[in-house]
Amino acid sequence: MSIYQKLIFLVSVVTLWLTFPNIKVNAEPTPSESDIAVNAEPVTSVSQLSDIQPNDWAFTALQSLIERYGIIAGYPDGTFKGNRPLTRYEFAAGLQAALDKINQLVATGLQEKISQADLEILQKLQTEFAAELTTLKGRIDSLEAKTSELTAQQFSTTVRLGGQVILGLSTGAGGKPPGKGEANTILTQLTQLQLVSSFTGKDRLRLALVSGNSINDSFGNVTAFNTNMARLAWQADYDNQLKLDSLEYRIAGLGDRMVFTFKPVGFSLSSVLSVNSPYADAGQGAISLFAGSTPLLKIGALDGGLGFDWLMSDKIRLQFAYGTRTSSSSNQGLFGADHSALGVQLLYKPNASLITGLAYVNAYAKDGQLDTGTGSANADTSGGLNEPAQINAVNASIKWQMTNNLVLSLWGGAVVTDFLKSNASAFSTTYQASLGFYDPFGRKGDLLGLIIGQPPKLNDGDLIANLDRGNSTHYEVFYRYLVNDHIAITPGFFIVTDPGHISRNNDIFIGTIRTTFSF
Repeated sequence: MSIYQKLIFLVSVVTLWLTFPNIKVNAEPTPSESDIAVNAEPVTSVSQLSDIQPNDWAFTALQSLIERYGIIAGYPDGTFKGNRPLTRYEFAAGLQAALDKINQLVATGLQEKISQADLEILQKLQTEFAAELTTLKGRIDSLEAKTSELTAQQFSTTVRLGGQVILGLSTGAGGKPPGKGEANTILTQLTQLQLVSSFTGKDRLRLALVSGNSINDSFGNVTAFNTNMARLAWQADYDNQLKLDSLEYRIAGLGDRMVFTFKPVGFSLSSVLSVNSPYADAGQGAISLFAGSTPLLKIGALDGGLGFDWLMSDKIRLQFAYGTRTSSSSNQGLFGADHSALGVQLLYKPNASLITGLAYVNAYAKDGQLDTGTGSANADTSGGLNEPAQINAVNASIKWQMTNNLVLSLWGGAVVTDFLKSNASAFSTTYQASLGFYDPFGRKGDLLGLIIGQPPKLNDGDLIANLDRGNSTHYEVFYRYLVNDHIAITPGFFIVTDPGHISRNNDIFIGTIRTTFSF
């Protein structure tokens, strides 16, 4: 209860004591203090108080006080609750409120409404409670000073808490080989929390926490399917511990046409470069890790970086990002890390329904690996030579809102890894095409997604022995059923043929029901 709400209630008790000065006041707080109503309402007639009857000893006094001073308050349920004991400080607060009412009557020329007997009682009470009144005044002055200080020092008028909780019930079949095919039904969770605030209104500070329990890479482990192609979009193994997942600061500049991003925790190229895909959200989009967005913006498995997004015109955006792994290490830092990546993307939006993108990535890896966590092991390790390499990648994307209910999404990319010691090279590719049907059955917020694609594949190379000889294809179908603004249930499945781009491997089938709670 606020101080103001307490005063409203206590005024009624103090004015009652003006007539009955022998009412007992407790010297110490009692447990019943927490039971005070939080929304006391003033009354204009004693008949409005349902627990005060004409035969009650206080009826006449209350009636007189309401008519003379109008400072009796009742509870929202229409009761007065006059039997509750008070502390001396609570009574002093109510006494001060009564004094203020008397002063108000004098100031407005209505002093004739105040009886001499009442004034004498107030004078006695002021003397008896002088210490408490002084203490209360000091507390109020201190509270006002602290409030002013907090108002002056606060960096934001709004701090928002948001996030989502994802629960997935999943099962799988097939995949023996590449794994042992022992895929039991699993129940996994991913919890994402974030605090967002602003210093100026044109910037954003965001802190994100995450927890997950996808132990042993879920279906990607050797016992199950032994491939990155079996990974779910929301899987993350944090042993159900809450971890810092992201810390970033964004600020607008150049006439609000450019946004600068600084992200020391949780950075990837896609922190700045738009993925240009409708399925990137782990809780609302695709159910597989591969289908959410192009793997090429995951190159490097970075952890810290910076960049900018420049709206050059109403139709063109230029984006730049640079990040490293172990960015906080003084031995490596931002420009001497063992793994780093620079990305540039040009987005072109000729009209409201079409966005095209062309991205270029230049990366360095001490071990020559892409580390995207998708595709075949050969593609992700660039053939497994484990030596320093320069990586160059290109990705093109299209997102076309063909109608109000139909969206077409395409992306495709190629990667060239040039090893610096052996002069070997590796060439990998990936692509995806999808159709999304919004509100397919007239239900607003629902989404039916149909996806087909090729996870990263090592197609060719010089001095590379571990090429992918087969051809894996990823097929995915999901239906996001929006229960309300905060709950979505998504049943779906995906199939991967010849997993690992190895023709002798058995196909993988993974089905799931994902439930997402957003707030």
